[in-house]
Amino acid sequence: MSRATLASLDMSLYPLVWEQQTFIDSQQFLMAILTQSAEIRPENFTKLLLNNPVYQEWINATVFGRYIQRSFAAFYQQTEDSFNMDMPALFRNELTRHAQYLPLHQTLFFAGEMPKSVRQERLFTTTVNPATALAAAEKLNQHSLQSGRASHPSLIINQLTIAGKQVMGFPIRHNKRTSERTRNEVLILDFRDLRLVNEEVIETSEIKKSNIAETILLRYYELR
Repeated sequence: MSRATLASLDMSLYPLVWEQQTFIDSQQFLMAILTQSAEIRPENFTKLLLNNPVYQEWINATVFGRYIQRSFAAFYQQTEDSFNMDMPALFRNELTRHAQYLPLHQTLFFAGEMPKSVRQERLFTTTVNPATALAAAEKLNQHSLQSGRASHPSLIINQLTIAGKQVMGFPIRHNKRTSERTRNEVLILDFRDLRLVNEEVIETSEIKKSNIAETILLRYYELR
């Protein structure tokens, strides 16, 4: 079965003019957000996306929304229901039939530690909204501090660049009237390799008015 490749969202978004500044790509924009040289809320970036014709093509190319994704995740993670043990594979096969290839050089974001299961299952959920990724990282960090799993505040944000032509997934169409509208997610369904190519530590003590965390760890991955 022939499979289409989505148009490049980054090429349609950048250069991006925001707060009288021009950002040449998503990496530069994310760094500006992290260092607070630019401020944008998740809902503001979502508004940019919804006004973008390429993103409209992305979300209108799929029949799947957040409810389907949640149901799929629940099936895929179940371990005790032997009656439905074949459902995760059947469900994934059905989702794969509707998936498309992601465009080369497209940037995606993922908050927190990259689970080991990602490379084994070749399945995880990302976002194209850098402000959403930061908000999710802050929430994960706060949860770790409250549970005592972290001794000092630290944020982890992963930036993933599509570097291969057979990374398969589909954008999730969210209900505009719910709190999930700012997720702007892309479900990755298959890939050949996930490679860490660089990481950068940002000391937030050097950022004015920063109360985000003591450090931000930015990891760069290539997805093939």
